[in-house]
Amino acid sequence: MAEDEIDDVDRAILHALQEDARNTSSGDIAERTGTSGSTVRKRIQRLESDGMIKGYSADVDYQASGYPLRMLLFCTASIPERGDLIPDILEIDGVVSVQELVTGERNLLVTVVGETDDDITPVAQELLEMGLTVADEVLVRSHETKPFGEFDSS
Repeated sequence: MAEDEIDDVDRAILHALQEDARNTSSGDIAERTGTSGSTVRKRIQRLESDGMIKGYSADVDYQASGYPLRMLLFCTASIPERGDLIPDILEIDGVVSVQELVTGERNLLVTVVGETDDDITPVAQELLEMGLTVADEVLVRSHETKPFGEFDSS
């Protein structure tokens, strides 16, 4: 199988890990896929080394953990440097994600969390100092995710 190709077993592994990576064993996934635990472990290792699995992280409820504000900042950066700015943006206190957008004038979406407006305002100021334009700000009421359905082989 070529490095970039994934099959139904890989998809099932990705789906299971998206559902609950912490509490899903290779044995659990092996049962779902009709393979062995060692096959699943080898597949996970390959998916990690190929960059399809970038890492594992906790799905934090920021509101429950004392940071009730989640703000989306739609920013504009010059096209040649927008991707290069992402690591620096991620270093700003309160920033939890940056997405590079490839359509329209607003080409970076920065997600910030904080306790109060006083936590969010300095982030916007730092973005301006980096040469970005903050085109719009959106306060998020809730944010839910689910595993990608195309990975579900059942």
